[in-house]
Amino acid sequence: MSGRRVTILVTSGVVAVLAAVFAVLRWDDADKIASAVSALAGVAAVGIGVWAGLAAGGSDSVRPRPAVLRVSGTGRAVAGPGGRANTGVVAQGGSLPSEVRVEDSGEADASGGGDADTGARLE
Repeated sequence: MSGRRVTILVTSGVVAVLAAVFAVLRWDDADKIASAVSALAGVAAVGIGVWAGLAAGGSDSVRPRPAVLRVSGTGRAVAGPGGRANTGVVAQGGSLPSEVRVEDSGEADASGGGDADTGARLE
């Protein structure tokens, strides 16, 4: 289980326990209810902050490049005027795997004035 999921589950559990404790206690003053709401919101805010921080820079957001990218048996693609049709792979600089294989790619049609290819477009 990822760190993000553990964080959100623990935070939810703490909020639920605090809500149950506050519900069992009987208050006569609105001040106590306001304190309970503030405590629940504070715990939830801290948990969500940690959860969001893990999403931004944690291991969940870092994905290794694949060693080999394989594409096969793709369908037909048609490019309209100024458009692009690709039935293989389009990849950009930082996302390039070490090896790209395109087999049995479909037909790419650029007769409408666009740009088409059926293999790999590595930019």
